[in-house]
Amino acid sequence: MKLKFKHKVAIKIYQTKFKALSFISTKIAAQKLFNFFCTPYSGKPKRKEPLLFKKGKNISVIYEKNKINGWQFVPLKPNGHKTLVLHGFDSCAYKSESIIATLYDNGYEVFAFDALGHGTSDGKTINAKQYSEIISLIDNNFGKMYAFVAHSLGGLAASLAVEKYCKDLPKLVLIAPATETTTAIDNFFKFLKMPLHLKPEIENLIVEMSGQQPSYFSVSRSIKNFENSTLWIHDQNDFICPIADVLPIKKLNLPHIEFYFTKKLGHNLVYRNKEVLNKIIQFLNS
Repeated sequence: MKLKFKHKVAIKIYQTKFKALSFISTKIAAQKLFNFFCTPYSGKPKRKEPLLFKKGKNISVIYEKNKINGWQFVPLKPNGHKTLVLHGFDSCAYKSESIIATLYDNGYEVFAFDALGHGTSDGKTINAKQYSEIISLIDNNFGKMYAFVAHSLGGLAASLAVEKYCKDLPKLVLIAPATETTTAIDNFFKFLKMPLHLKPEIENLIVEMSGQQPSYFSVSRSIKNFENSTLWIHDQNDFICPIADVLPIKKLNLPHIEFYFTKKLGHNLVYRNKEVLNKIIQFLNS
């Protein structure tokens, strides 16, 4: 990835900041760096509301004193199934317009929320544990869902939620899920060239916060602990959530998982692709 000059300058500033902090306290530096890792890098830019969202009813849930805002879309001819659409890191519900419209047009009642720290919702940071707990909260508050359709970080959170909270979910659709948190951390350190001696401190911090090692927050691990019917969609040219993390789980030939691989769509075009959307509907209707 070729960086603009301003991005190179910003990275240099962060490198200097965290190196200086680590001389004072590696624990404090790790805490600040982990918060940075969990903070959407685009902030909360104002986005124009898509026309489709004018058909939605504004809804919300409260999580740890934060208001999580969402929309409920009820079709004219509902098929009796509720679906929850979950966006990825540094995104928002508006960006899931293509998925929501496809589900809505096929009779599905659709729920979509801005995640904690994203879009119109409260908060500044998010992690997979929090996101999975919010998914469970939504599922309980708005009636049991028929399916989760989840992209990227939303996919990781959805798999954790199905494993621990939503065990009776009939259908799960994972679109380019953030398969391994350990990979995300490694890529974060490599891309921003952060001091490597802070990585064990961040791993210790995750254990302190969650009671689990970073490797616990893994789609590959969680998906082996439930048998819910799952469609896993991934592009072979996804450099954000690499296909290399997906292939080991595919080799297991788990009977509850159907894989659908695409080419040249990358991480973000994949959930807007017409063939992918048709595949999702085919899977949900089966």
